[in-house]
Amino acid sequence: MQGCDNDLCQKIGEGFVQVYYNQFDNTNRMELVNLYAEGATLTWEGMVFHGRQAIAGKLTGMPFQQIKHIITDQDVQPTVDNSILIMVFGQLKTDNDPPMAFHQVFMLKAQNCNWVCTNDVFRLGIHNIPVES
Repeated sequence: MQGCDNDLCQKIGEGFVQVYYNQFDNTNRMELVNLYAEGATLTWEGMVFHGRQAIAGKLTGMPFQQIKHIITDQDVQPTVDNSILIMVFGQLKTDNDPPMAFHQVFMLKAQNCNWVCTNDVFRLGIHNIPVES
């Protein structure tokens, strides 16, 4: 499978984001592992998880019962190696907690005629507090 032009990458990226957060919010999060490549890496708040099994363990072991993601914006780019880079900005709300800003980056790569996530980096938007020197 070859890479994609800007319009096609945009459609693929937006479709991935929609599927990912819909599954995360509304279904068994174990199903999310099917969106990842076998050797994928997830970095969640600085903790690194290598491989689908480790990623599944992290995503299903979250300490909340309910979650809702609200996507406020996303940027999608084709890369020079025919992958797709996605940057997602939004808010999430878990259980009865107040909403929190988050940022998530996905790298998609074509494998076996499908686009799969090879890299995923997630951070809550609480890391922008000024540090006094």
